[in-house]
Amino acid sequence: MQIVDSHCHINFEPLAGDFPGLLNRASEKQVTHMLCVSVNLEDFPQVLNLAHEHENIFASVGVHPCYTECEDPSTARLVALAEDPKIIAIGETGLDYFRNEGDLSWQRERFVRHIEAAKITGKPLIIHTREAADDTMLTLKNEDAESAGGVMHCFAEDWGVAEKALDIGFYISFSGIITFKSAEQLREVARKVPLDRMLVETDSPYLAPVPMRGKTNEPSYVRHTAEFLAGLRGMSLEQMAEITTENFFNLFSGAVKPAG
Repeated sequence: MQIVDSHCHINFEPLAGDFPGLLNRASEKQVTHMLCVSVNLEDFPQVLNLAHEHENIFASVGVHPCYTECEDPSTARLVALAEDPKIIAIGETGLDYFRNEGDLSWQRERFVRHIEAAKITGKPLIIHTREAADDTMLTLKNEDAESAGGVMHCFAEDWGVAEKALDIGFYISFSGIITFKSAEQLREVARKVPLDRMLVETDSPYLAPVPMRGKTNEPSYVRHTAEFLAGLRGMSLEQMAEITTENFFNLFSGAVKPAG
């Protein structure tokens, strides 16, 4: 069995301080591959180095919508950084109206540049959205993000938003949030999403799933999310692992698929 953590931040502390242990625990839980996602260019070298040092780790390049005191890259800059073969995605990018206030035109402009970079490179987008679902989906549609493809990471919206994402060919990635007691609306979404459009992730070191809630999240815990999702869909963990692993490598075509 192989499970892929499709979104994690393993260069963040405290995970980076116990990297050999993190990899061993992931291996013990059959978490064979992981995508370490960039949030700013200042720390991007760490992300890329991890991918180059470990065959089973992939990387993205992008700047999170909540980061303000950082380099705000041009489309050309993103495209140049994405030339590295270990970079399999652009992002994470999107809109976040929860943490930022006032004139957010800069955030929308940054988002558009990431979409442009994805279309130029042919590498899919990793989308973050919080309290900005309508504008996020409208931007994706208006900027023809469908031609690049991508994933709605750490999905926490309703079925209406999921449908819009699915309509433009995007995947839906479920994190530990789906195991939370308060997440019944999200579980309804998970029951409806086509099986060939599902991914699982940790978003570690955040959002540890039940029964690990309250602990620092790590890639090995994605097994709990996959198991919970399997229960919702009336299938075994092995079946869900096979489906979500296949989906990961279908979406991120630049990732080297594991043998077998």
